[in-house]
Amino acid sequence: MSDIKTYKMLIDGKWVTASDGKTFDSVNPATGVVWSRIPEATADDVNRAIEAADRALSSGPWAKMSPTQRGHCLRRLGDLLADKSEELGRVESIDTGKMFKETRWQAKYISEFFHFYAGAADKIHGETLPIDNPDLFFFTKREPLGVIAAVVPWNSQLFLSAVKIGPALAAGNTIVLKASEFASAAMLEFGQLIEAAGIPPGVVNIVTGHGDPCGRVLTSHPKVARISFTGGPNAARHILTNSTNNFAEVSLELGGKSPFIVFDDADIESAVNGAVSGIFGAAGQSCVAGSRLLLHDSIADGFLERMAGLAANIRIGDPLAEETEMGPICTEGQMENITREVAHAQTEGGKLICGGHRVAGLPGRFYAPTIIDCPNPDLRIVDTELFGPVVSVLRFKDEADAVRLANHTEHGLAAGIFTRNGARAHRMVDAVKAGIVWVNTYRAVSPIAEFGGMKNSGYGRESGFQAVYDYTRPKTVWMNTSDEPLGSQFVAR
Repeated sequence: MSDIKTYKMLIDGKWVTASDGKTFDSVNPATGVVWSRIPEATADDVNRAIEAADRALSSGPWAKMSPTQRGHCLRRLGDLLADKSEELGRVESIDTGKMFKETRWQAKYISEFFHFYAGAADKIHGETLPIDNPDLFFFTKREPLGVIAAVVPWNSQLFLSAVKIGPALAAGNTIVLKASEFASAAMLEFGQLIEAAGIPPGVVNIVTGHGDPCGRVLTSHPKVARISFTGGPNAARHILTNSTNNFAEVSLELGGKSPFIVFDDADIESAVNGAVSGIFGAAGQSCVAGSRLLLHDSIADGFLERMAGLAANIRIGDPLAEETEMGPICTEGQMENITREVAHAQTEGGKLICGGHRVAGLPGRFYAPTIIDCPNPDLRIVDTELFGPVVSVLRFKDEADAVRLANHTEHGLAAGIFTRNGARAHRMVDAVKAGIVWVNTYRAVSPIAEFGGMKNSGYGRESGFQAVYDYTRPKTVWMNTSDEPLGSQFVAR
């Protein structure tokens, strides 16, 4: 028991336990063993974090900093993140089961997001407009919204926190971030960098706990001005209900069931590799996973044969080992849902090409790479996000059929299109209802590029320069430039 690490939360620049002393266990999904204990925040803890963020917003060093000075803090934070990427990546892999080779690279690359927003901090500006009254000067200025509630899931948590913290701080806001109860350790380790970056106490607060009371109090608090949420639709519905208490602005990124479309003229080797990476990378635990594979009839059988061959040889095991290619499933709830849905798909006529079972001989939560050939798009599994290494296959006859199948979904986050026909690529980009479309590639990200979806995949965008403006509100200013006294108070100007 002595090697179990006990973490603390970051509130008002101090590392604290829950006010009632309660904790919950975090389990290493690769071993099934408890490896750390996380504070279980009470309503009072969350209230203290919000009050600290509110004070930091209106008084103290942060309130007096220039935009350029805020940018310096973000740049230092990015530098520290890059320097600590190895340690942070290791913690994230232990806590979530994500591949260490991916988490350490991702932590280092995410530093670029903070560098991007560091440069954006002093590029925020308003406008002067030509008003039709010569005695009035009119301009707008951009001001921070206030206290931001950021809620992130366990997967890609450093990335998903960077695209919230970066633009929010660049615009001068303060933040209370709720880490996922399924894997909080990486966020708490990241919190150690906040003070070192010169960010004053209370500007960034990190709380840990469950949806109730932690998430409920955070997202309904009257001093919260905006809620930025990434997660599942059920939690999102609670957040929307909670926001009726404070009328906070809300942005939602809710995952998807992304179509990966391969035409008969595609580079097949490239498309197969992209499809394998798109669904089996991160064990399918990605909001943009290419979990609906749409294949042209003429290439489908050969494509699936090649893909199944690669899937069968994926090295599954310890995510910290360099030779491992696919790690475990993060939570037992995911494992149960995957198992249930794969079995149900077969009762509906789905044909199991490979996988479909828990991996034997390993102590943790490992599920075999799974391909299910579906006779039609109405199988439940086709539009159910599993967050696991399971791809549903559909076949199409022509371009119109591909568009119909791609859009036959409640989701609209991402899509992949593989074709050598440039004109067709442009037509498909226009026709597919998704917020992100990759052509002849998949899962590329950049701090410069906006990220977000439509339909049940949520609304709002993260990343990109526009995100900074989303964390501001315009203030309209009218100035009388005339020396003449005002006329009748009953005549509008």
